[in-house]
Amino acid sequence: MRRFFSFFYPRSLLSRMLLLLLLAIVLAQSLISGIWMQQLEKREIDGMLAATRDLANSAAATVSFFKSLPLQYRPIALDQLRNMGGSRFFVSLNKQEIVLKSIPDSPKKLQVLQEVNRTLLHKLGQSIPIKADFSYPADLHVFDNQTLLSDIPPSWSRYTLLMEPINPPILVTQIQMDDGQWLYLAALLPAPYMSLDEDVVSPHQFRFIILLTIILFPFTFALVRWQTRPLRHLAAAAVSLGKDIDQPPLPEAGASEIVAVTRAINIMQQRIRRYISDREKLFSSISHDLKTPITRLRLRVELLDDDTQIEKFSKDLDDLEMMVKGALQTVKDTHIHENIESIDINVLLAGMAEDYNLLEPHMTIEGHCKHLYRGKPLALKRCIANLIDNAIKYGDQARVIVMDDLEKNSKTNMLYIYVIDEGPGLPEHQLEKVFEPYYRLAQDSNGNGLGLGIARSIARAHGGDLVLENRPHGGLQAILSLPRN
Repeated sequence: MRRFFSFFYPRSLLSRMLLLLLLAIVLAQSLISGIWMQQLEKREIDGMLAATRDLANSAAATVSFFKSLPLQYRPIALDQLRNMGGSRFFVSLNKQEIVLKSIPDSPKKLQVLQEVNRTLLHKLGQSIPIKADFSYPADLHVFDNQTLLSDIPPSWSRYTLLMEPINPPILVTQIQMDDGQWLYLAALLPAPYMSLDEDVVSPHQFRFIILLTIILFPFTFALVRWQTRPLRHLAAAAVSLGKDIDQPPLPEAGASEIVAVTRAINIMQQRIRRYISDREKLFSSISHDLKTPITRLRLRVELLDDDTQIEKFSKDLDDLEMMVKGALQTVKDTHIHENIESIDINVLLAGMAEDYNLLEPHMTIEGHCKHLYRGKPLALKRCIANLIDNAIKYGDQARVIVMDDLEKNSKTNMLYIYVIDEGPGLPEHQLEKVFEPYYRLAQDSNGNGLGLGIARSIARAHGGDLVLENRPHGGLQAILSLPRN
């Protein structure tokens, strides 16, 4: 499950900022819409209650009118109302209360009924029995518990209670008269309150939120992309800086935080340059200072009479001179100040194979590089040569395999060079130690222990890496990985 959600989790800064801004927009719109809906609902309820009071006052006036009529004139008044049409209420007189099939309760329904009862009791007195409720037109009885609204003639103001196609619920008020009769008043609430809907968010408002989010998304995307563009440039510049310390300073542009980071990188670049320069000067001075005494010592050794001592002293001097040269190689042979050029790896390897196979076949090449590689030619040659030298030294043969993933994986764009030997391999605990300066295997009596360290330094200066692996069937393989820009 965690893997499933991690697949959709945004990894880039751009996608994360977009997601956060979209959530902020949706939450802000929801909050604003909620506040707006509360205000709108309050106004709607106030308007609905005002319309209900007006309707209840009209009902109270109708009750007072019928109360004022003699009993024998009430049916005549009802007939006139039915024949006239256009009255606000459908009115009938019944000997008993008509049982209604009530609609489901809702907050608006209860508020309307409470307001109707309160207004009628205030107008007509607290002692008068009043029954008020809502019923759907299809279930509404109008004269007795047998006669439905659909059974009466249309001329009897039935159309005032029906509104096709919605047919909202009908408010029925039944009031008991002094003579025991029940006055039946049926009416619709005025628009737009007649439906008693309880929508939390109307479809129009929901569509408005979605439309506004869609409209804001392109502007949000453009804004975030504009703000994150300096970060992408900064990352690319940092990668280039890792390959070539002599890159020009980064332009200090963008937001204040990005300017601060850029300035810090530029300061770091200057310090690294000074450190490298001082290191080169130091080792050059040491080499220059040591060459003269070593030369004097060689001359003095030649004056000795004991051949055994001469051989021992000469070997010590050779080791000392080799250590000095190796130390200089760690500084200079990485070719820090070498310019980056387009390198034909195939031509480079073919030339090296010609040199190694001059007397005996020691080097073979498999695969080829599909495109030119941008790098430092001398440094890269030095790196590969150190790997081939070790392969021939310990396995007599060096098998070089070139794998170019430029077309297979456009995201990585890696160039791999495998150098494989048929030697004894290395113990697992020594696969990393051999990269340490001056580290030599016990059976290695020649060399200074700097070749692999220099090779890895060159690989990492190009943004790549160098690792060693033991092969399952014997032998050692060096994997040189070089990224393309």
